[in-house]
Amino acid sequence: MSGRPLILVLHGPNLNLFGRREPHIYGTTTLAQINDKLVALGAELGVELQIFQSNHEGVLVDKFHEYMDSAAGALLNPAGLTQHGVSLHDAIKAMPFPVLEIHMSNIAAREEWRTHSIISPAVKATIQGLGWRSYTMGLRALAEMVGEPKAA
Repeated sequence: MSGRPLILVLHGPNLNLFGRREPHIYGTTTLAQINDKLVALGAELGVELQIFQSNHEGVLVDKFHEYMDSAAGALLNPAGLTQHGVSLHDAIKAMPFPVLEIHMSNIAAREEWRTHSIISPAVKATIQGLGWRSYTMGLRALAEMVGEPKAA
């Protein structure tokens, strides 16, 4: 550990296909390129990142549990779990740190069934519709939040 605040970055199902999957919606930036942007920005902001992608909800829940006592915050793109990830929602609510929900597209402008997030009520805030910049905007906000003094 570097002594810098640790930020967990979790990418949900099918996000490993960024760059190939529906480029008219998600663009052509790959997940590896997004992660590279986040690592570079994290270094600039003075935070350490642990980045994971899984196509399985339980693995994402396990990562929250694993980092519950060491992370200062988390970015989560729940992807297809946005509408149905009850276990993920419950895990987020148990975390002692802020979690930001990230979406590359504006889910409110997508298919009707995509517009409702069961994750949103469990997180501090949602950033969406900015493409890969949703991630970097989220990291900037989270780094500011975790760097603020704790209220007594």
